[in-house]
Amino acid sequence: MATQLYIGNKNYSSWSMRPWVLMTEAGIPFEEVMVRFDSFGEDSAFKRTVLPLNPTGTVPVLKDGDVVVYDTLAICEYLAETHPGRALWPADRAQRARARSVCAEMHAGFGALRSHCGMNLEADLRQQGALIWRDQPGVRADVARLVQLWGGLLEAHGGPMLFGDFSIADAYFAPVATRLQTYGLPVPAAIAAYVERVRALPSVRAWTEAGLAEHDFVLMDEPYRIGR
Repeated sequence: MATQLYIGNKNYSSWSMRPWVLMTEAGIPFEEVMVRFDSFGEDSAFKRTVLPLNPTGTVPVLKDGDVVVYDTLAICEYLAETHPGRALWPADRAQRARARSVCAEMHAGFGALRSHCGMNLEADLRQQGALIWRDQPGVRADVARLVQLWGGLLEAHGGPMLFGDFSIADAYFAPVATRLQTYGLPVPAAIAAYVERVRALPSVRAWTEAGLAEHDFVLMDEPYRIGR
């Protein structure tokens, strides 16, 4: 049986985007199983599909034969273990540890940015972004940390990606790159250039094009709009 990756709407689902981009960019074959977002109630189609695989009732979920892995970071680690020839982490042990650290920081941190600037590929929310930037010091602090983090890594490794070649770290920050663009949040030129390189990756372009083609409107994921 083919490896299956269960994901949510591409327009909104930042956590689903990470392993999808990683597997696509690395050439790891998989079957996509789209579970569209709905009410998320216990009797919803979404929960009925996901709960038998993942007791937390969230996506993404990777099903590889009899092995089921949920949580994005766990999925990425599993893929790195099962596909050692794909070089998903940096080869150098110290850099591999650093890459794991920055992914874990993304996994657990940047709460203000994630809370106030939900991923939305289809929308142009630059006006809302200007107000968020003005009124939310936590968002400004998160972006400042991104600039410090990405800038240091790009300077250390010379680009084009955070650790030179594409790795899990770039897949992990790909949804953040889309947020910066959607909300028009200000970043220095070197960081903006990295954002554009991430958005130009074939996997990110493919995800974005599919997200734009969905034409779904999930109200709970649209705090700034009452319709498309």
